[in-house]
Parts: sequence; structure tokens; C-alpha cells
Amino acid sequence: MVDNFRRVKFGCYMTNISMAIVGNMSPLLFLTFNENYNIAYSLLGTLVLINFVTQLSIDLIFSLFSHKFNIPKTIKIMPYISVLGLIIYAVYPFIFPNNVYLGLTLGTVIFSFSSGLAEVLISPTIAAIPSKDPDREMSKLHSVYAWGTVGFVITFTLLLLIFGSQNWQWISLLFCIVPIIAGLSFSGVNIPQIHAPEKISGTFEIFKNNGIWLLFFAIFFGGASEVTMAQWSSSYLELSLGLPKVWGDIFGVALFAVMLGLGRTLYSKFGKNICKVLVLGAIGATICYFVAVIVNISFICLLACGLTGFCTSMMWPGSLIAAADRYPNAGVFIYALMAAGGDLGASLGPQAVGLVTDLTLRIPFALTLAETLSLTPEQLGMKLGLLVGMLFPLLGIFVYCIIMKWYKKEELFIK
Repeated sequence: MVDNFRRVKFGCYMTNISMAIVGNMSPLLFLTFNENYNIAYSLLGTLVLINFVTQLSIDLIFSLFSHKFNIPKTIKIMPYISVLGLIIYAVYPFIFPNNVYLGLTLGTVIFSFSSGLAEVLISPTIAAIPSKDPDREMSKLHSVYAWGTVGFVITFTLLLLIFGSQNWQWISLLFCIVPIIAGLSFSGVNIPQIHAPEKISGTFEIFKNNGIWLLFFAIFFGGASEVTMAQWSSSYLELSLGLPKVWGDIFGVALFAVMLGLGRTLYSKFGKNICKVLVLGAIGATICYFVAVIVNISFICLLACGLTGFCTSMMWPGSLIAAADRYPNAGVFIYALMAAGGDLGASLGPQAVGLVTDLTLRIPFALTLAETLSLTPEQLGMKLGLLVGMLFPLLGIFVYCIIMKWYKKEELFIK
């Protein structure tokens, strides 16, 4: 049984790394796609939106109809769906070079479908494995995602540097090995039993509780705060500060992911008082966003982008921990609903940055303002986009303060 749990855990960890790969591949290729295929920034942001909207759809389906699924079989199949999506994403531009965006979209939908399944099912699978400290195990699971992001970003960026961005398709295909390993880890093992509501009416009863909606918005702001900076830090550093792409990727996305992993790893080792951690994290993230936008000193901007990862590190898993603690009998439903909230925030945040950046380029006053500030229109657009992104952790402060207050009083929660 112990060996069975070890393989299940390893499969969950590799699945989270697969999620890191498919979630960060497009942002690392934003400028490549813009330069090589002339794809607008708003459309590039839409790839991120498609990613999370697809995941959100799966989250909502599972939150309502989880009792209709064979969960163990679904877990075993989902890594191979990621493989299929990555293949289409990389191969389609070879076959249809005049319609690259359609292939990128189709591949994104498929591997995002797998990520949506993983997001709903991997956390409750880890929670179902006997442990002395489930909260720390949950933090460890999410830290694997962050460290997987670090490894992927550095490896992918260096391979692009060595072999050239024109070979991005071949490099992308190399990373199919990760979900394949995840699939092999799940084969031949028994997946722990995960509770699901026996009928949809049981789900609607939980919807009536106000506390769950508070937690929904908590993870919404957490997802938006984290993913907005994670998705756009590389392009922001390259365009706004003039850093070469390799340094923008490594010191933007990778440094962010290192700080994200560090925060989650520290909590998995020493963490307690999750509500206080959420409040302090949101305050710190708000400050980091503001500094990254206002200050034009490269080192300080790099530091601000990176520290945003540390500050937001527990906003997503911390919200999950609080929800699981207060809804212990909701099973996979609570993870599905919380994943929906996180994905909704992760969808809207990066998309807002892309829309604001493109909108700035079309407003005459903004062009004049950019010239006055000695900035290019793209630089001003990126700064205004991240300034909008700052609103997510700022609003999150108030939500987390309410949670901390209600958490102490144990109000509006189901035990």
C-alpha cells in the first residue's frame, strides 16, 4: 500500500509539472509568435484566456456532475490528453503555416482540458492519502508546480537560445516526456477513494452557504494576482526595460517561479496561521506590482517581479487549505469550485493586461503621454496593464481580512 501511495504521489507531482509546462509555454513564446507570425498581443493574451476558460469549464462541470465520472480512470487518462495537445500545438504550424493561430488555439484547448481535470482531481487525491499534516502536503504539491515551472522556463529558454526560436516546435515536443511519465506512474496503481456528492441536489445545498462564495473570491483574487505577473513578467521586462529575451525569461518568469516555490516550500515545512499569511501576501503583492510599474531601474523591477511570486505563493493553495478545512465533507466538489474561482481569476487577469496594452496603442492621448514620459507606446501599455493587475491583490486584502475574521469566529462555514 505504501508503494502504491508513493507512485500515486509521484504521478500527481509529475502531473503538476505537466500543468506548469502547458501553462507557461505560450507566455515564453509571446514575442516569438508576435515577431514570426505577426500575432497581436491581444490574441496572445487570448491564448492564456482560452487556457483558463477551458480549465474553468471543466471545473464547473465537475463541481456539478462529479458523481457521473469514473474518477480513477479519468486520473489515469488525463496525462495522455496533455501529450495530444502538445503534439497538435507544435506540429500544426508545420502543416498549416498560413493558419498558425488556429493550431495554437486547438492545442491549447486540448492540453488545457487535461489541466482542468488535473486541477480538480490531483489536490483531492493528495488529500485522500493518509498524512500527519494534510495542509503541508497540499502546500508541497503546489510547490512542485512552482519548481517545475522554474525547471521548464530555464530549460526551454536555454534551448531556444541554443537552437533558435525558429525551432520552437521541436523544443516543445521534447516536453511531452513529462506527461508520459505521469501516465505511466498512474498505470497499475489503485487511486485513493475521493468523495463526491451522490446527486446534484447535494451540490446546490452547499451553494447556498455564503462562506463558500467568500472563499471563491479569495482564490479568484489569488489566481489573478499570481498568474498575471507570471504570464506577463517576461514580456514586460523585455519591452519595458529592454532586457534580452533570455534574461527576461530567466529573471522574469524563472525568478518569479523560484520565489513562488520558495514560499510554498517554506509553508510546507514551517507553515501555520494561513489567514495571516494570505493577508500579508496580498499586501506584499500589491506593493510589488506598484514598484514594478513605477520604478525604471532594472534591478529593482526584476526584484519586484520576483518577490511578487513569493507574496502570491500561498494565495491559491492557501485558499484551498481554508476551504478544505471548513468543508471536509464536500470532497471533489469543493476542489472543483475553488479551481473554477482560481481559473476565472487567472483568465481575466492576464487578458486584462493584453487588452490594456493593445488599447493604449490606439489612443492618441496615450501616445502623447508615452512620448512625454520618454517611453514607447508598448512600454506605456505594459505599465498600464500591470497597474490594472495590481487591483487584484489590492482587492484580495479586504477579502482575506474578512476570512481571517470569520475564520476566528467560525461563522458562515460548514464543519
